[in-house]
Amino acid sequence: MPPITVAVDANGADLGPAEVAAGAALAAQRGVRVLLHGPAHEIGPVPAGVEVVDAPLSIAKAPDPALAVRSSPEASIVLATKAVAEGRADALVSGGSTGAALAAGLFTIKRARGIHRPALALPMPVPGAPVLLLDVGANVEVRPEHLVQFAFMGAAFAQAVLGVAAPRVALLSNGEEPGRGTPDVVAAHARLAQVSGGALEFVGNVEGTQVTEGVADVVVMDGFTGNVTLKLMEGVSSKLMRTIRDVAVQSPRGRLGGLLLRRPLRALRADLDPELTGGAYMLGLRRVGVVAHGRFTRTGFARAIDVAARAVREDVVGRTLAALDAAGALRPAPSSETPASVQAP
Repeated sequence: MPPITVAVDANGADLGPAEVAAGAALAAQRGVRVLLHGPAHEIGPVPAGVEVVDAPLSIAKAPDPALAVRSSPEASIVLATKAVAEGRADALVSGGSTGAALAAGLFTIKRARGIHRPALALPMPVPGAPVLLLDVGANVEVRPEHLVQFAFMGAAFAQAVLGVAAPRVALLSNGEEPGRGTPDVVAAHARLAQVSGGALEFVGNVEGTQVTEGVADVVVMDGFTGNVTLKLMEGVSSKLMRTIRDVAVQSPRGRLGGLLLRRPLRALRADLDPELTGGAYMLGLRRVGVVAHGRFTRTGFARAIDVAARAVREDVVGRTLAALDAAGALRPAPSSETPASVQAP
């Protein structure tokens, strides 16, 4: 199999294009070819396996991502998605705005056949119970058929990329009973219960307290709920680690305990490191797309490129569509939908 090529947008990252380029170099050492789109004068020299496409214009901070994509064909994210759409690259990785990446992906790469809307999927590194959350910000409002598609997309991704042999899928709701939740959640529950089996094992509703308890491998929700859930989990995790550190230095006994616990706490912090996940995945496009967090270091960007390449090798797009087709969950996308509806997390 020839080397997989990943188109990377280097603009918009907190640490600058040079840090994204350093991540690309790490990925290239592992055999992935990278088309790096960004300002060549900031990126500088690159090793073999990395090709720089000079694209200094960034729309990462544009207030209207869809308008910016339409009016800025020379923007780095637009050129990167164009490389994927035209077959010069197999997958996309963006280090900038999620909204711009989604808009560019929808306009240029386009939705896969029968997909109503793409979803942002994020593997949460919960120690002992990792879980894939989707949607975490692409669709504020959804219909039952969207949630059903999210469930199958998440299950296919968990199986192909995360290595979960038989993914357990749940809906996030305010109660475990089938009749709990919004009318859309209740309707989606009924449909998923009918098609459960084979590519998807539907385990019903879960409440917020159960998301991190290992009762499901994939938890499905609308983008508004998902984004709030994600930010809350990140905030609590960060606050907890800071509190443990502060308590450990407040007294001689605490400092002694901190020394004894230093190694396991470092291991725990590594387990919770969001860079290990590679970022959020744009499921439902015709090609693989990954949005890395803007604050990532080169380690996180390299991981994002690696996981994008693995998704190509494992044919995540094809396997997702096959699962949806087998379940009768594919539908023609409404022509009125446009990328203007996306919301960045």
